[in-house]
Amino acid sequence: MKALIESIVMSLVDHPESVVVTEQEEDAKVVYHLTVHESDVGKVIGKNGRIAKAIRTVVYAAKTNRDKRIYLDIM
Repeated sequence: MKALIESIVMSLVDHPESVVVTEQEEDAKVVYHLTVHESDVGKVIGKNGRIAKAIRTVVYAAKTNRDKRIYLDIM
């Protein structure tokens, strides 16, 4: 899942070397923290959060473990 998030986001930003995805697994959920260069935050979020919502939709649809809920946190 980390590779999917990285590949989507790296194609959107100007500084792909600054893209960092960390995974935090808990009992009932998995949280992915996405960090990008501060000049690229707007590109990842998009107008009214449309890009961020689209990224989240793809990630939620691609989840393999049906028991745990997935969250994507963009910083």
